[in-house]
Amino acid sequence: MASWTSSQFLYEETKPCGIQFLERFKRSGRLSFKQYQALVFTLTFVAYIAFHAARKPNSIVKGTLSASTVRGGWSPFDGPDGTALLGQIDLAFLSVYAVGMFVAGHLGDRLDLRTFLTIGMLGTGLFTALFGVAFWANFHSFYYFLAVQVLAGWFQSIGWPCVVAVLGNWFDKKRRGMIMGVWSAHTSLGNITGSLLASGLLRFGWGWSFLGPALLITFLGLVVYFFLPVNPPTVGAERDGTEVDSTMRLGDTITESFLGSRMSTGFDRKAIGFVAAWKIPGVAPFAFCLFFTKLVSYTFLYWLPFYVSHNMIGGEYLSEETSGNLSTLFDVGGVVGGILAGYISDQLDGRAITAAGFIYLAIPALFLYRIYGHISLTINIILMFTSGVFVNGPFALITTAVSADLGTHKSLKGNARALATVSAIIDGTGSVGAAIGPVLTGYISAISWDAVFYMLMTAAFISGLLLTKLIVTEVKAMLYGSSEEGEVAATTSSTAARAPIDVLL
Repeated sequence: MASWTSSQFLYEETKPCGIQFLERFKRSGRLSFKQYQALVFTLTFVAYIAFHAARKPNSIVKGTLSASTVRGGWSPFDGPDGTALLGQIDLAFLSVYAVGMFVAGHLGDRLDLRTFLTIGMLGTGLFTALFGVAFWANFHSFYYFLAVQVLAGWFQSIGWPCVVAVLGNWFDKKRRGMIMGVWSAHTSLGNITGSLLASGLLRFGWGWSFLGPALLITFLGLVVYFFLPVNPPTVGAERDGTEVDSTMRLGDTITESFLGSRMSTGFDRKAIGFVAAWKIPGVAPFAFCLFFTKLVSYTFLYWLPFYVSHNMIGGEYLSEETSGNLSTLFDVGGVVGGILAGYISDQLDGRAITAAGFIYLAIPALFLYRIYGHISLTINIILMFTSGVFVNGPFALITTAVSADLGTHKSLKGNARALATVSAIIDGTGSVGAAIGPVLTGYISAISWDAVFYMLMTAAFISGLLLTKLIVTEVKAMLYGSSEEGEVAATTSSTAARAPIDVLL
């Protein structure tokens, strides 16, 4: 089918024109379900690489803008309060990003995700470029930079709920941890791409460091609009017997006759309410866990290049370009950590156990990096990579597989219109921590970097503690067997007359 509509939603879903073009080259006149999955995986992957690449220039040019450079920096960041001002800009971006995440998630379950995601990408490209325009236009107003970052944060917030919702529409829960573990590498690869691109262009002037990532995300935004299939019903994709998506489950009971039914897929159901999404079991603990996990991760994202360039390694200071390139190893570790966390959680069938294990291991990793990272470049590389594994591993797991699992929880009665809202709640709460971490670092680092690392280790410890109840539940399930199927059977009959959770609020 080319399109379908529902009076409950604010849009008409149509098959992208790029898909229609590709189908002309298929003898059958249509793409297979696996081909659609590959297309969705690739497009959402590169889209979020572009989002993260657009965030990275801020951390790369910090040293250039501050007063510590030979050129004397860039007003108003070249004064004694330069790092504090840069921290305030980070806070503005991340605060709007966090608030916007909740709004974007709410809208994402009600609007066409393809169009909504494209708007986010094009808007991000525009305001990332406008930050760099200050270099050529010789702008020095703090409020200009602040306003541009606020608007960039708003458009950036659209990306995550959209890509998680689209991916969750196409992949089932059975292998979701591993698949999304690989897919979550986009975060680290985006940081690496942004770092290398911004560092490489920095020699031509710091404005180019913003323009390069801006052009990248603008181009990919157009590709997404023309080719991204939002869900199977939109493009008339047919699943074979092995491709049963978790969003199709209605009371955990699946029958062959439901596969062709639009209603059974949950895409024609009323979108879930915001308060109701918070009540889904597991959403609140993982959301607050991500608050502290993302605080640690984003402190490294925004301050690691600055930290490396302002602390002696092997008896010498590294240049800003070298520091920016070196900091990518933290993200390389994040790629490995995300894949490992996803694979282990699938094998154990324990998302909370895996996430907490990585989080607790991050504490000694951070301690060792601070104490011994300065001895030599080799030791710094090893410890930076290790820290990236244990810091970004649980971050990737929670924001991808866990969000998708909870967005298709059995309490939703098969409703597929909850993925964007749930992922937005979890990542939005985490983004509040992401906003707090970098700005605190801007003030605390002026006193002591030791204090910064103690703050990060404390945050990691609290993050792990918040998952304790879920860990106990998972351990009991491993030891005594899960009774989930019995509980579902019991609740199905007792709640037959009650409204599903998505219509309560």
